[in-house]
Amino acid sequence: MKVLLINGSPHKNGCTATALEEMNGVFAANGVETEILHIGGKAIRGCAACQACDKLGRCVFDDEVNKAAEIFEKSDGLVVGSPVYYGSPNGTVLSFLDRLFYSTSFSKHLKVGAAVVSCRRGGNTASFDVLNKYFTISSMPVASSSYWNQVHGFTAEDVKKDAEGLQTMRNLAVNMVFLMRAIADGKEKYGVPETEHKFFTSFPDGK
Repeated sequence: MKVLLINGSPHKNGCTATALEEMNGVFAANGVETEILHIGGKAIRGCAACQACDKLGRCVFDDEVNKAAEIFEKSDGLVVGSPVYYGSPNGTVLSFLDRLFYSTSFSKHLKVGAAVVSCRRGGNTASFDVLNKYFTISSMPVASSSYWNQVHGFTAEDVKKDAEGLQTMRNLAVNMVFLMRAIADGKEKYGVPETEHKFFTSFPDGK
């Protein structure tokens, strides 16, 4: 089992990293391999809608997105952590995820996704909802916890005092491990469920 964790904060050892490290400890205790990518400090541009990825099989902008794609393809789960900026995930995370999910052609079906958000006070659940949409449009089961996947604090030291938030991270990791194992067992026992791709509603004729 392997999980890719994305730290979308510009602060490598800040609040978001503290939440992800709490999860990482649970993964390690359960023998799950992990890799953490810190993308928050990178200059990651948004999608240019150039469609070059259709021919190249990767994004035309060769940066952290393509690096993450190689790891993501081989992973059983993906955790995306983001700070909250103006009631939403920060711009770097959104640009990264738009390109990561759009430019990759490999199946994400039944890879487990989990969103983690960090804020001082508000905007957490709105950001949480935005991140989860990347998973649910890609046939990825979403891991849940004992509360919404969030921590509170202005600094990493603040987050370390958020006992319930850290508890939520640990429970999230435990549930994610169970879900990944259950899916692996289900694939072996029942196979992979088929997904229909017959219809694509675009109304090109205006009707």
